[in-house]
Amino acid sequence: MRDSAAAPQATGSAPALTRRFFGWLELAALVIVLDQLTKWLVLSQLDFGEAIPVTGFFQLVLVFNPGAAFSFLADHSGWQRWFFVILALGVSGWLLALLRHHHRETLLPLAFSLLIGGALGNVIDRLVHGAVVDFLYFHVGRYGWPAFNLADSAITVGVALMLWAQFRAPRTTSNTNPENPS
Repeated sequence: MRDSAAAPQATGSAPALTRRFFGWLELAALVIVLDQLTKWLVLSQLDFGEAIPVTGFFQLVLVFNPGAAFSFLADHSGWQRWFFVILALGVSGWLLALLRHHHRETLLPLAFSLLIGGALGNVIDRLVHGAVVDFLYFHVGRYGWPAFNLADSAITVGVALMLWAQFRAPRTTSNTNPENPS
């Protein structure tokens, strides 16, 4: 005979968790699709190193970055490609777990979704092209910001939102030292 009190009870939160969680995953997928679409357009229209002036301070260019942000480790022999692929996949997995944990919130899941989409967009580039496709180049005269892409922008906004969420979080104070009650 089965004890009905020991049987797991269905709760109304599971479908909501699934809907919200998959909604955030859809946002990450949208970032990946838009990132890959913009890169495909640039790859189909520009030759490597070619630049198209758009304004006095902005150009569309086609460059490949085998490194990370600001071409970090770009001048190495190629091991960094797999390092950054594994790192991005690991961080994306961790962010997926955080996304599920924070499913009732808005700001952190938004940040996590942008980070996951951006990281995986760049992983696709590393797997397909051996380097990340960058094409947005801002400059003032001959001084410029390193070229970047939509995935990089999503990552930057995601990090900014994570920081904002941390600064907005309520601070709790607890005194764990009974000898110092101050």
